[in-house]
Parts: sequence; C-alpha cells; structure tokens
Amino acid sequence: MTNLKSYLDKLIQVANSIDLNLLHKIEKIIYYKILSKKNIYICGNGGSASVANHFLCDFNKGIKISSNYKLKPKIISLSNNLELILAISNDISFDKIFTHQLENYCSKGDLVITLSCSGNSPNIIDVLNFCKKNKILTISFTGFATKQIQKKSNINFNINVKNYGISEDFFQIIMHMLSQSIRMKFLLKKNSKIIL
Repeated sequence: MTNLKSYLDKLIQVANSIDLNLLHKIEKIIYYKILSKKNIYICGNGGSASVANHFLCDFNKGIKISSNYKLKPKIISLSNNLELILAISNDISFDKIFTHQLENYCSKGDLVITLSCSGNSPNIIDVLNFCKKNKILTISFTGFATKQIQKKSNINFNINVKNYGISEDFFQIIMHMLSQSIRMKFLLKKNSKIIL
C-alpha cells in the first residue's frame, strides 16, 4: 500500500511542476505544422513507442473528427511498422530504425518529435543528429536526460524525474493534453465564428 501511494504522490508532484508555458509553446508549433499541412514524425522505444503510436491515433483521428475534417494532421509514427523496423535492424543497424525512414519521407518544414526517458538511446541520438544536419525542427520529450542530451533537440521538454514508469505516464498525459487542447482550440474558434 505504501509503494502504491508513493507512486501516486510522485505523479502528483511531477504534475504540479509541469512547465505549462513551454508546453503551450510546443502546442503552438504542432498546431502551426498541422495548419501548414506539414508532416509530423514521432518515435520512441519500448513504452515510448506505444505513446508514439497513440499520438498518431489521437491526432490523425481525434483532431480530424473534432474539427469536422477541417484539420487533417499528418502524424507518422516511426515506431509503427514492425516489419520495416525489423528489416532495418537486421540488415543495417538498430541505431538506424528511425533515421532510415526519415531519409525517405522527411521534407523541409516538417517536424520530428522524439520520446525517450533518458534521451540517450542510440537510435534517438541518430535521429536528432540527422535532423540537425538537415535543418529539421525537433522537439524531444525526456524523463531525466542530461543537459548535454537535452541540447541535441531544438526544444526539449524534460520531466525531471528519474523513473521510467512516471516518465512514460507523463509522455502519455502530455500527448493527451496537447491533442485535447488543439481540439478545444478549434471548437472555441468555430463557436466564436458562430457567435459573431
């Protein structure tokens, strides 16, 4: 019982320390990329991969429906295609499972989002290096990354908790916060037009 409460207490503590100003900045970037019809790529390993795939679902379906098909996000999860990931991993390198896909798809003005508790997974580092070299905007969400790792992306949102479970919980929570806020932004905009 004590361990259960301790986990919940930590979740609450982290929730109270979330940088909403930075999150709002990230939301505006994502919203602008959607309006500009740019591709938004997202990737992560393990539990972060499942959040990346969920991100795809909530944005591509949820936002599209909520906006009455006016907003059509183009979210692509690089963690989604098991067959391609295994082929790249087996034939080239596991470190290249995300970058190899980006080489095919990515264009000027696109956005790449990474999810990684430590931020130092070789395949995540490879993505960030590739994006930096090709001048592609990156946003990284990390749990407990070092300052050096945080600087590898254009914008880093570090949760600052050295716990994989809580970090991944917050990746999921943040994903829902962003998608629902964008949905509400459109609904409020739509309603204000009706009022006027």
